Amino acid sequence: MAGLSVRRIDQQVYERLRTRAAQHGVSMEEEVRRILRAAVGAPDRLGELALSLFGRHGVELEIPPREVYEPTRFDS
Repeated sequence: MAGLSVRRIDQQVYERLRTRAAQHGVSMEEEVRRILRAAVGAPDRLGELALSLFGRHGVELEIPPREVYEPTRFDS
């Protein structure tokens, strides 16, 4: 596996990360892995992505009215 080192993290961000890791009962390193996995990882199923975007009840889309067009004539 690849390694990553991040420098110059704001002290407030560092403390919030430390607190968040403690709340989840994991190390700061594991908490960072979880955050990165959630931020850039693809959902296991496409349906999960749809639920996260639209919720369980979907969304109402406004469908604009369509204009009626006459077919193009090529015989003239």
